[in-house]
Amino acid sequence: MRYLKCLSGVAAVAVALTGCGVPSEPVAANLPPQAVQQAAPVKAAPITLVAAAKKVTYAFPVKAKNVSFHKTHSGYPATDIFAACGKPFVATTSGVVLEVSRVDKYKKGMKDGPYNGGKFVSIQGDDGVRYYGSHLSKVTAGIKKGVRVKTGQSLGKVGKTGNASGVCHVHYGISPPCKKAGDWKVRRGVVWPAKYLTSWHKGGKKSPVAAVKAYKKKNGCKA
Repeated sequence: MRYLKCLSGVAAVAVALTGCGVPSEPVAANLPPQAVQQAAPVKAAPITLVAAAKKVTYAFPVKAKNVSFHKTHSGYPATDIFAACGKPFVATTSGVVLEVSRVDKYKKGMKDGPYNGGKFVSIQGDDGVRYYGSHLSKVTAGIKKGVRVKTGQSLGKVGKTGNASGVCHVHYGISPPCKKAGDWKVRRGVVWPAKYLTSWHKGGKKSPVAAVKAYKKKNGCKA
C-alpha cells in the first residue's frame, strides 16, 4: 500500500490522514487496534485574515507656481490660498465627495451663512478628515456627491465666487465630517491648516487627523 512507503507503524496513520498517501482500504481495517487508538486526528491550522491598512497620501490643494496662504484667518480657524483664477484646486487626499455647489447663491450684503463660499467642494478623506475648498470659479465635471477621488485629482478651479471680496483665492477648511452636509459653520474650518499646508507644499506627510479628533472630542459638532 502506498502510504506505507512514507512511514511505518503508527506514524503511517498520521501520514495517511494528512494526505501523504491515499490507502485503497480503510486504515482501521489494516492496522492493529492499539495503533488506531493512538492515532490523533489532524486539524487544519486556523487562517487569520488581516486587512491591509489604507495608505493615505497628501497633496497641496492648489496647483500653481505662484501660490501663498495666510497662517491665520479672521473669525475662525481656516486659511485663504491665493493663486491666479483658473488654477486647479485638487483633492488633498483620496476619499469621497460629500458636498458640491455648482451655483453661486451669494448676494452682496448677505450675513454669514451657507452661501458665503459660492461654488465649493468638500470631501471626506480616507483619513476620516473633511477638506473644504470654496470661492471656486467652476467645479470639475463629474465631481458630485458620493464620487471617489484620488489624491491630487482635480475638483475645480480657483475663483472669486461667493463673498471673496473680488480676490482670486480658495478658502480652505479642515474639520470633522459631522453631518457631512449642511453644517457650514463646522465645514468652513475648525482646525488651523497652515502647518499642514506648509508640509504638503514641501512634499511632506503631516496629518491633521490627531488635531481633528481632539477638536471633535472637546467640541462635538459645534463651532
